[in-house]
Amino acid sequence: MPSSDALLDAALEPVVGSKTAGSLKKAFGIRTVGDLLAHYPRRYARRGELTAINDVPLNENVTIVAEVLDVRERPMRARKGSILEVRITDGRSGGIMTLTFFNQAWRAKDLKAGVRGIFAGKVGAYRGALQLAHPDYELFDGEDERDSADKDAAKWAMQPIPIYPATSTLASWQIAKVMEIVLITVRGSAELPDPVPADVRNDRKLLSLNEAILKIHQPETDADWQKARDTLRFQEAFVLQATLLDQRAKAKAQAATPRAPKAGGYLDQLDARLPFTLTEDQLTTGAEIAEDLQSSHPMNRLVQGEVGSGKTLVALRAMLQVADSGGQAALLAPTEVLAAQHLRSITNMLGPDLSASLMPTLITGQLPAAAKRQALLRTVTGQARIVIGTHALLSDKVEFFDLGLVVVDEQHRFGVEQRQALRVKTELTPHVLVLTATPIPRTVAMTVFGDLDVSVIAGLPAGRAGITSHAVALAEHPSWITRVWERVEEELVAGRQAFVVCPAIDAAGAPEDDLDALVNDEVELDTDEAKPEKASVESVAALLREHPHLGKRRIAELHGRMTSDDKDAVMQAFSAGDIDLIVATTVIEVGVDVPNASTMVVMDADRFGVSQLHQLRGRVGRGGVPGLALFVTHAQPGTTAYERVEAVASTTDGFELARIDLELRSEGNVLGTSQSGGRSSLRLLRAARDGDVIMDARDAAAEILASDPGFAGHPVLAQAISRRLSESERDFLDKN
Repeated sequence: MPSSDALLDAALEPVVGSKTAGSLKKAFGIRTVGDLLAHYPRRYARRGELTAINDVPLNENVTIVAEVLDVRERPMRARKGSILEVRITDGRSGGIMTLTFFNQAWRAKDLKAGVRGIFAGKVGAYRGALQLAHPDYELFDGEDERDSADKDAAKWAMQPIPIYPATSTLASWQIAKVMEIVLITVRGSAELPDPVPADVRNDRKLLSLNEAILKIHQPETDADWQKARDTLRFQEAFVLQATLLDQRAKAKAQAATPRAPKAGGYLDQLDARLPFTLTEDQLTTGAEIAEDLQSSHPMNRLVQGEVGSGKTLVALRAMLQVADSGGQAALLAPTEVLAAQHLRSITNMLGPDLSASLMPTLITGQLPAAAKRQALLRTVTGQARIVIGTHALLSDKVEFFDLGLVVVDEQHRFGVEQRQALRVKTELTPHVLVLTATPIPRTVAMTVFGDLDVSVIAGLPAGRAGITSHAVALAEHPSWITRVWERVEEELVAGRQAFVVCPAIDAAGAPEDDLDALVNDEVELDTDEAKPEKASVESVAALLREHPHLGKRRIAELHGRMTSDDKDAVMQAFSAGDIDLIVATTVIEVGVDVPNASTMVVMDADRFGVSQLHQLRGRVGRGGVPGLALFVTHAQPGTTAYERVEAVASTTDGFELARIDLELRSEGNVLGTSQSGGRSSLRLLRAARDGDVIMDARDAAAEILASDPGFAGHPVLAQAISRRLSESERDFLDKN
């Protein structure tokens, strides 16, 4: 048996066997005893409380507590064999579901009327009735106890049963049985090392780590698991905040070259030629950045601002301050379209004279060999003071002469490791400026970007006419799609341009090639009936070319499967007004700036996330003409999918949408590369909900760090930080 110090890092295989350990690793990435113990129940059921069957969602894997109502066997019609149909009930009117087993009549011996248990499987519908085909189940033991004294029966009925996050191959009770084996080891070991110091824990009346682990997995009462969850939630926040604060302190302790502006230099020349006045927020944020850049320690600052708030100009001014000191700046963009757009907009803002001096240079994966060689030469010699690119900038082949500033655009597409990859391309640590158009609540910023200082650009530049948004519910009003295309034509008649965005490239549903999957993992497509096929760029473009009015317009397609040159040619033609309407994937989600584009139609809008819809909408209304966003959806009103679309249509307040977004998804892997969506690296903590816990934990961690740099006097906490970072690194390696 490993010591208590080593238990959490012990491999799972010797404890539970290779087959079970392999299944847990494949399903959840669980490798160690500590990983398994941190696989907490997502809820608790009771033998005496049945699940409301009518509330379970279709086409999702569920785990429910129910009672067998009746059992019947019938022969198959088309072939030999029988079907065993078991009806289960929640004891309420209409709350009935059918379990279906093929050629397994022997199950009738266990599944008798009146027996209760936990049933798991994917919910389907057959002839209007809910059904689980070949479900897993575990029947409750202890029927004798129910016939004993009332007190014992009540205790048996009300004892919480952990329901774990499960998969189709690993049911909740199977995980519970594995957990029971590991908990025997926990009980037999000395006290588990707790990263939260005893005085911090005692001040908050929290449990020890041993108590918390045992009570969250095997509670006797609701109070047990509630107290355990409070303890473990604080511990998670404390370790995370200690990690981020430690990283921040170490970053600030590094040396960087101070970058001071020069009187009459590039920055002054840019400011002199701007045809407008900077907003108050732009000036404030610019002053914060200017001060950071003049420090001998590296800047690590996040600038969050609404779509169209002028973040690119703020970043450009920072680049010119670095150029004034003889240094270079690199701008990392998430897509080739956005990188090319940045090159054009920066060149336009600089004008011909400054552009000739600073030589903005593009480096992307699809550059022709000759152009790439020239770009790499300009970069390594320092001739290019501003280098713009995609992930290609992270390549070992890209070398800088004097990299002084790294600007990361759309941080939610990049993780910490990718920022670090650019940092190591210079002898002294470069300054880092991170941009995001997704407004972030303060507690979320502390959780996801706790190693960065934060600036906010809330106001929009003068002259923006605003955007009107509508959800178009085709489930209730199929004919409204006709009005959508009429409305687009009206805008084109007025001399404006339009985008139509689709969630797929072709009829096969092929996703965007150079972006995250278009249907975000966090988006639940909850509907009571089968959805129509995804709208695709190919099918919608073909439809519009046959339209009696729009068919006469200049229509182009844009998606990630096109070559870099082809995508760039389409965007340049659109910017020049030579194309009236673009049918695209979310390749135009961020950064595309065409002031004459007034209209955005998003097909199958329920297949996109809240933040994504807000970003897409931000592509229109950027000039002096009002913007119009039409979110077309087949989702039924009243479903979560429709409510998500309706929420975006109801407000352009990015901070309010950020709150809604976080209620619908996880925060991502806050220390790794997966910065949004998917499975969160947070276990119990939720930034949108646990702001008070996060603040309290951050204060406690900061107080300790102030008197104990690097947490040298708190070895258990230091080890937990190391474990947290190694988990993040492991996730990064798994994904790459």
